[in-house]
Amino acid sequence: MINICLISLGCDKNTADSERMLGLLNNKGYGITSDPEEADVAIVNTCCFIQSATQESIDKLLEIAEYKKGRLRYLICTGCMAQRFKDEISDELPEVDAFLGTMSLDSICEVIDELISRESMPDNSFAEKNKAVKRYDEIDSPYPSRTGIERLVTERPYMEYLKIADGCDKKCTYCAIPYFKGRYKSVPFESVISEAEVLATSGVKELILVAQETTCYGLDLYGEKRLHLLLRSLSEIDGIEWIRLLYAYPEEIYPELIEEMASNPKVLHYIDMPIQHTEDNILRRMARRIDRAGIRRVVADLRKAIPDIVIRSTIITGFPGETEEEHESLLDTLEDLKLQHVGVFAYSQEQGTPAAEFDDQIEDEIKNKRLEDIMFLQQDISEKFLEENIDRELDVIIDGYLPDEDVYVGRSYMDAPDIDGMVFIDSERELISGEIVRVRITDSDIYDLEARLLDI
Repeated sequence: MINICLISLGCDKNTADSERMLGLLNNKGYGITSDPEEADVAIVNTCCFIQSATQESIDKLLEIAEYKKGRLRYLICTGCMAQRFKDEISDELPEVDAFLGTMSLDSICEVIDELISRESMPDNSFAEKNKAVKRYDEIDSPYPSRTGIERLVTERPYMEYLKIADGCDKKCTYCAIPYFKGRYKSVPFESVISEAEVLATSGVKELILVAQETTCYGLDLYGEKRLHLLLRSLSEIDGIEWIRLLYAYPEEIYPELIEEMASNPKVLHYIDMPIQHTEDNILRRMARRIDRAGIRRVVADLRKAIPDIVIRSTIITGFPGETEEEHESLLDTLEDLKLQHVGVFAYSQEQGTPAAEFDDQIEDEIKNKRLEDIMFLQQDISEKFLEENIDRELDVIIDGYLPDEDVYVGRSYMDAPDIDGMVFIDSERELISGEIVRVRITDSDIYDLEARLLDI
């Protein structure tokens, strides 16, 4: 049997793509291994969102290429980096035998078959035999319609990322994504529901909806936003208990969506809403489609309709031209908004983006100092918010057990996996990963909560 090892880098959208590829390979009869030393074929699903992610992808490919000295026969580069640098990547990485772009991942089995078939070519066909295989479908093509999608779950079998769209039409000046992901393209409604039904049948309880931007779902296919309708249909699937929404751009949040979140018991009162900055001048230079007043208005609308909503956001600090006064004003606005979770990134000067050519690029030392300022502020906001939850009763999904501390680890509706906090649970009975239990919060720190199990 030919064994395949797939390494997935980058975001949760990549995780969803990687699991789909693994499902296709598994259905084709290939063996799946997590150890590249036992693999005949290795696949690296790459990321290149910022320079550090690109370097990580390159380093991983070169690391895996070393296994060709042993059993490994072929190395395949898929996804974002393969797409973004398609014109030069095969010359820069001769160790790689095949490249698949972001809209070509469904061809993974055919590409592996082609590589293996070359082994029977005569020796005098050396050049053709060793030429990299390339698959680059048009990135602006509509997202393909699929039904009965099977995925090979690689992490938590009770929780899965559900990709509902790809690409982006925003073209923010700092972001390279539209150049290698193409225009916004919704996954057809029926395909999303079909995939969710398959996941539910396999035991998934928590669906996490992801895309470059979830809030525009359906606009390209149906002429109107249909995220609220999608949430409603997903909630009707037996077995699905929690639905979590990520990557909701603030300017695209609309009344019907807020109403569905407020009224649907399976939709968690949690939203990831990237604002990137709060100062109007910086937002204009970023080509964001909202201003500070608009951000405040959306936050107020969400909290009015859903008083216990938890809002996660991201901030880019050190954008070209950002003044010290704008940085201080950003801090003041964040202090006022009191968003429960905030991730902060120092601006990365990405090749090919308009902002990379802006004057007034800011030194790394200043960027890092401003990043620390925001993080210290957010730690204080988070600590006070979590303290307010002491004595509160919450439902928690169990993620595991820490034997050294004799506590279980879980997440409430307030925490997305791997990016937010955790709940440490004292329980006299054994809890199973994926089980949803009721707890009472007993203590808190900067990021996490402590709780005890309630017998209900």
